[in-house]
Amino acid sequence: MNKLKSFWEKLKSIKHIQIVLPLVIALVLCVIYFSFVGGAEDDNSQQNSTEEFSSTVEYVDILENKLCSVLSKISGVGETNVIITLESGFSYEYATDSETKTTVSGGNETTIKTETLILVSNQPVVVKETYPVIKGVVVVAKGAEDFSVKMNIMQAVETVLEIDSKNITILA
Repeated sequence: MNKLKSFWEKLKSIKHIQIVLPLVIALVLCVIYFSFVGGAEDDNSQQNSTEEFSSTVEYVDILENKLCSVLSKISGVGETNVIITLESGFSYEYATDSETKTTVSGGNETTIKTETLILVSNQPVVVKETYPVIKGVVVVAKGAEDFSVKMNIMQAVETVLEIDSKNITILA
């Protein structure tokens, strides 16, 4: 107890301790807060950006489940079922190495262009991945008899999937 009192007296004797101590405490609290909050956000964004799907069917299934989950939380919607149809599946653009050779023989010029797929660990290097294009959505919800609930569902589906309302059907 005496050691604590002597430590406190030493602290009080430091010039401008009334300013320095609160700043140090605030700094420590900020570091603790951002290490928890910032770390959680980074994990989620990393998980979402690196999420890979083994097939187009799995991608659609995950979208349908997430949409059902979101829609069922809207006031008045109730139990929901969602079906999503696609216009196209995943498409990929691969890295290639191109070489052009021009030969001249007998006054004729011939140009030959060859492209070779670039492989890393026997896997092609993906330059661009395009997600499937959504063609249409059908939502069946218990609360869809109510016009305002139906409009809320419509707006949510348009926003989440970024598709036009003419491609969305909502049924009770």
